[in-house]
Amino acid sequence: MPPLPSLADQAERLVELGVHEVAGIAADEVREFVREAGGERGDVLLAVHPGRAPASVLAPLLRREGKAGFVVVDMPDVDDFAPNGIEVPDAPLYLVAGIDRGDHMSNWSPEEALPALAKEERTPLLLTEGIHWVLQEPAALERNRCFMTIGSRLRKANGTWDARTPAIWISNGTGRDGRERRDAPKVGWCWWGNRHTWLGFGSTTGRSA
Repeated sequence: MPPLPSLADQAERLVELGVHEVAGIAADEVREFVREAGGERGDVLLAVHPGRAPASVLAPLLRREGKAGFVVVDMPDVDDFAPNGIEVPDAPLYLVAGIDRGDHMSNWSPEEALPALAKEERTPLLLTEGIHWVLQEPAALERNRCFMTIGSRLRKANGTWDARTPAIWISNGTGRDGRERRDAPKVGWCWWGNRHTWLGFGSTTGRSA
């Protein structure tokens, strides 16, 4: 995988896209945060807390081959997928370290991947973190090498888990996506117990503020 841009460049990217305005954070606050964290670092991802910048707002900012990102039509509740068993720093901005796409887990189900990640002392990415990653490094998405973000789950009203699990991949322009969206970055979902040869599992070694 190509390295991430420097934190300073990541901050400018978010400001350019207006993510700071969505999150209610001043542009100078974003810049000051990365200065204190070490602006030239390229080994960590800058993320906005999901409560400040939800997936439905971030996904359309994605770009691939001139096509804007989108959320599938049968996921209108995308922003209800919340961190599951993951401690997200209680801060507007935080850092995500050691990101991996999990290609070695391609053709695993989320049900199989979650305990395996725990054994590796890693935690799965949240959907918003995965989007932030692709915003900063579009090459994180490749044909037949995309990833799931199973750190975000949806608990139903009856207390059980929704079987859908979020993922980020590239649209083929089929079905309800529409032909005009072929090659666009796509936020969708897969079943908890299903395997897909072209989806790994995005994960991190840790988060910090």
